[in-house]
Amino acid sequence: MTAPRLEIDLEKIHHNARTLVNRLRGRGISVTGVTKAVLGAPEIAAALIRAGVWALGDSRIENIRTLREARITAPIMLIRSPMLSQVEQVVAQADISVNTELDVVRGLSHAALAARRTHGIVLMVELGDLREGIMPGDLEPFVQAILDFPNIALRGIGTNLACRSGVAPDARNMAELSALADSIDATFGHRLRPRLGSSAGFGLEIVSGGNSANLEWALSGADTGRINHLRLGEAILLGCEPLHRRPIDGLYTDAFTLIAEVIETKVKPSEPWGDIGQTAFGEMPPRATNRIFDPTAERPRTTQTILALGRQDTDADGLLPPAGMDILGASSDHLIVDSGCLRLSVGAEIRFQLNYSALVRAMTSPFIAQVMKAASSLTRVPALTY
Repeated sequence: MTAPRLEIDLEKIHHNARTLVNRLRGRGISVTGVTKAVLGAPEIAAALIRAGVWALGDSRIENIRTLREARITAPIMLIRSPMLSQVEQVVAQADISVNTELDVVRGLSHAALAARRTHGIVLMVELGDLREGIMPGDLEPFVQAILDFPNIALRGIGTNLACRSGVAPDARNMAELSALADSIDATFGHRLRPRLGSSAGFGLEIVSGGNSANLEWALSGADTGRINHLRLGEAILLGCEPLHRRPIDGLYTDAFTLIAEVIETKVKPSEPWGDIGQTAFGEMPPRATNRIFDPTAERPRTTQTILALGRQDTDADGLLPPAGMDILGASSDHLIVDSGCLRLSVGAEIRFQLNYSALVRAMTSPFIAQVMKAASSLTRVPALTY
């Protein structure tokens, strides 16, 4: 089989999604399964839908187009603010988009009117992480303005935390989002659509608390207030929460495996010699002292194994090698590992687990094949403390 390749266990992804959907349903929270890390792979989207997610979410209109071309009919949310240059595509492909700019909503309105469609809007609010969002004090004037746009339906509000600055979702910022939802309902409720599954009359349908980083808060037993929606990607795909990268109890952390092939294995000195400068990626090696090493001097030796995989393919810092091996470094096209007491032959394969950064880059590499495993004999999920 070709290498490098990503082996993707669809049953483990389905299990993770179904487990989280069921746990959050008991807290009154629905799930949008995020497919951006997997480029909108239809097979993975189908596993999420089968697991009971309310909708799919993606940050790229190209990925959403891939889903639509695969005849995915589930609701799809564009979870990055639309580009003005793509408003026609957004209206054609996505049911809902998150927004923070009046000019963009105006453009979506024009596109929706021309297409004779109604486009849903979720307004993103800035609550401290300083990525995207309308400042809370500016939210009501923004709502007032967009309610007059034809073919635009205000579906809800949301926020995003932890992605840029690592700000954790907690009782304080989630309560602030709930209070903002209550305020909008009180001021504009008569102009909004009925809340989904609510007997409280008209109001915001979606109050989206955030992403996988919200799970610790959402499953802690704390009062969830008006929060009724989360956008989950990493937790489903990798079985961990993003704040501390701890495994989540009952989920699989190995749904994705990256396999690379050995192209060289030799015993070599553990330190370089020669005049030391920057590496290909502008780094100074840890042992660099800008002096010339004596190549005849005795120095520790290691079994150095080179794999046909590099920084052009993935984030080498986000790979977890098998026990007994250490990653020594990487260039564009080579991954160098210390294989310890193992002397691997050329052509042998090594299997790596990935973090989110490594997964995103591996999925986007045209040099890494993707092998979908539709069924597996699932081993017992270890009981981990979350």
